[in-house]
Amino acid sequence: MFLIVYKKMKKITIAIDGFSSCGKSTMAKDLAREIGYIYVDTGAMYRAVTLFAMRGGMFGADGSIDTAALEAAMGGILISFRLNGITGCPDTYLNGELVEKEIRSLEVSSHVSPVAALPFVRKALVAQQRRMGEEKGIVMDGRDIGTDVFPDAELKVFVTASARVRAQRRFDELQAKGMPADFDDILKNVEQRDYIDSHREVSPLRKAEDAVELDNSNMTIAEQKAWLMDLFRERTR
Repeated sequence: MFLIVYKKMKKITIAIDGFSSCGKSTMAKDLAREIGYIYVDTGAMYRAVTLFAMRGGMFGADGSIDTAALEAAMGGILISFRLNGITGCPDTYLNGELVEKEIRSLEVSSHVSPVAALPFVRKALVAQQRRMGEEKGIVMDGRDIGTDVFPDAELKVFVTASARVRAQRRFDELQAKGMPADFDDILKNVEQRDYIDSHREVSPLRKAEDAVELDNSNMTIAEQKAWLMDLFRERTR
């Protein structure tokens, strides 16, 4: 009689960082679904705060932010995620309201980087993100997950692609959702966000020293998924 013992796969923290519209969220969602981990879209959290600020009239005509008003309101901003039974992906809720579609608009995209650069916003959301990942078994994507939120993550990936490729992906995504889209405006927004994200004072976008870099400019989603699964299996042996 033989006794077969299966080694339980250890749970780890997976941090996926990179530039806007480079497919981080798609990669992270697919991986989390495949391996049974929890997925957290940190970009959606910053977008939700941005939407809150826009609705509250906290942006001036010149794009400036009423930081005092936003900081005072942060304690009343509750961001949560609920699984969408149809898509199989988590939807974003702002104070109990489903805002998944609203936060993906170009208008929110055009305002999110300066909001994400505010130290008090990052401090509040990073604290929430760290609480979410205390038990491991989590896939989180963003700009500073591997460098600031989870610097000890067992698997870190840094994703990049050319600006034009990323703008085209964003354009196609908006069109598929029936939302207004102009390629030149999107390309300009992508380039502006790259600059702001990389040059902000607090937690700028940068590759962690121990992150594995992936340029997916010429890769299909299936190819990315296979590449990431191989990397995951390697780190959890």
